[in-house]
Amino acid sequence: MIVIPMSNSIKLGKSIAKKSKAKLGKLTSNLFPDGEFHIRLLTKVKGKEVVLVQSLSPNPNDSLLELIFTAKTVKELGAKKVTAVIPYLAYMRQDKRFKSGECVSNQYMAWLINESVDRLLTVDPHLHRVHDLSELFHIEQTKITANTAIAKYINKKFSNKNTLIIGPDIESSQWAKKIANQIGFESSIFLKQRFSSRHVKIKVTKELDWKGKNVVIIDDIISSGHTMMEAVKSLLKKKVKAVHCICVHAILSEGAYEKLKKSGAKTIVSCNSITHKSNKIDLATIIAREL
Repeated sequence: MIVIPMSNSIKLGKSIAKKSKAKLGKLTSNLFPDGEFHIRLLTKVKGKEVVLVQSLSPNPNDSLLELIFTAKTVKELGAKKVTAVIPYLAYMRQDKRFKSGECVSNQYMAWLINESVDRLLTVDPHLHRVHDLSELFHIEQTKITANTAIAKYINKKFSNKNTLIIGPDIESSQWAKKIANQIGFESSIFLKQRFSSRHVKIKVTKELDWKGKNVVIIDDIISSGHTMMEAVKSLLKKKVKAVHCICVHAILSEGAYEKLKKSGAKTIVSCNSITHKSNKIDLATIIAREL
């Protein structure tokens, strides 16, 4: 097996190769002056199982096209099997036509991947109206979760005697509640009313003994950060000791990391599915185990 780290996942890809005891492959990916990709494999792949590691953030459009071009090239050069490890799978949130004329882009992202690789491995994809990856992908697919890795991190850093776990909306309950139950922490969920991607209001579903407690907010994705910021502000009004934010996928666009800090979050921690300075929870071991 050859593991090839791509532009968005160099460090994670190298770690996966090491932990899976696979050969580390190399490629070059540059841009021509007109902005087109120039991709070249520097490792022989004929007859080999090839694993391409590429998160689709930042720059999901370029990241996806780079992955597709590389996968097609690897197949053309005679690889026996091509697996795409995509720790963060972009376009999964556009899972219906919300307004007339909209592109349901999760279907077309899946079509490109179906046509290019033999297997998909991803971490905690955003499954809402699409309930299972098999609804989009006809290739072999593996969905793994960061829940245990996050639970271990929380258990190491906090005590269940003075720490509460919160999900910032109903969709996040599949992470927050499961993780809380796994390590014996009390938990609650906020209800979210979304007016736009940058305007949300929230309210708690179950009141807890907040005063003087640490609160850990867990979500799958922090993108613009507005949902998380509203949760932080609401919790600080309840006179908690401190608010800590944890996510699987740290998109953190539009200066969200700094805005979250400014809103009162004491710490912001993420898994390394997307390379970011907040990365503290490593996914290489669980990915390598599945390969």
